[in-house]
Amino acid sequence: MCYALQIGPFIRFIAHLRPRVISGKRQKGNFSFALQAATWKLFTRSRAKPSTELGSERSEEKTMAPVLQSSQPWVEKYRPKQVKDVAHQDEVVRVLTNTLETSSCPHMLFYGPPGTGKTTTALAIAHQLFGPEHYKSRVLELNASDDRGINVVRTKIKDFAAVAVDTRPHHGNYPCPPFKIIILDEADSMTEDAQASSLLQNALRRTMETYSKVTRFFFICNYISRIIEPLASRCAKFRFKPLSEEIMSSRILHICKEEGIYLDDEGAARLYGSSISSNDLINVSGVVPQSVVESFFAACKSGNFDKANKEVNNVISDGYPVSQMVSQLFDVVVEADDISDEQKARICKNMGSVDKCLVDGADEYLQLLDIASNIIKALHNMPEEFTYEC
Repeated sequence: MCYALQIGPFIRFIAHLRPRVISGKRQKGNFSFALQAATWKLFTRSRAKPSTELGSERSEEKTMAPVLQSSQPWVEKYRPKQVKDVAHQDEVVRVLTNTLETSSCPHMLFYGPPGTGKTTTALAIAHQLFGPEHYKSRVLELNASDDRGINVVRTKIKDFAAVAVDTRPHHGNYPCPPFKIIILDEADSMTEDAQASSLLQNALRRTMETYSKVTRFFFICNYISRIIEPLASRCAKFRFKPLSEEIMSSRILHICKEEGIYLDDEGAARLYGSSISSNDLINVSGVVPQSVVESFFAACKSGNFDKANKEVNNVISDGYPVSQMVSQLFDVVVEADDISDEQKARICKNMGSVDKCLVDGADEYLQLLDIASNIIKALHNMPEEFTYEC
């Protein structure tokens, strides 16, 4: 008899329990306990069956659908677990490896382009120092999605930094030094009020000074110039270099090999029998198709404002992000050979102003139309400001 034939008594048993649960005669949690008891009852009944019957059930079990693969994101699955595994950052890895051997870490500031291993290195240091047993009690992570205003500095960060730690030597595979770690990821993306105010600067500085014996701060950012000097001067600075295409390609090919994915020369992958083209990857990445950018630039070069306005409407109606459009249009303008340097300078100056307006929340249609009109004026040598005769 297969398991399917035993579902009937199981369902009747659950139906018998359900009215009691609804009426409130059973306490909370008893229904799940009854489910476990019923499942165990079916399991013990199956163990008491003859070997021939069990053999047929096991053969049916082998034909069942395979177990689903882990849903863990690849960015976490293949994240380096140790500092020595971080790629293409030889100087940083060498210094930090020596630091881990002494278990004496200063305040640290990791800066460099996105995706170069800054956050991975900070997490690897914390894991290698404390291990899974003490990680949660010794490490506090705060990223850009968390509220990191002055109130958080005064309460959450200060309270965590003030907690005393066990100074007795630990016997195990992890050194577990007598201090805690506070990781401020994307520290240059803190709110403008929090980052600019001297109140926050002094609060973080006083916290670092007061609790330096029991707390270490790891600041992670893309631009070191956006970190205030009182904080940067108290940290050991580590610059992470951009990764070359060869390093990234080799890592991607390694992941594809481990996951059983075919990757062609153009970067299109075949995932579990589903074909994904290069255009599909561009569509889901948020990048504006190059044909759209070139069509917009060609309309501006024609000098016809109505034609340029039509292209602006097409970009807005298709839902492309104007900030991304400005970034890609900048590359097209810079690489153009039929435009003088003076014209490029005028166009790029306007793009900088538009980018600032977009960050401040300006209307995307008006800003893209402003770029189109300024490109037309620059390419046709029109004056930047029109004069009107009264």
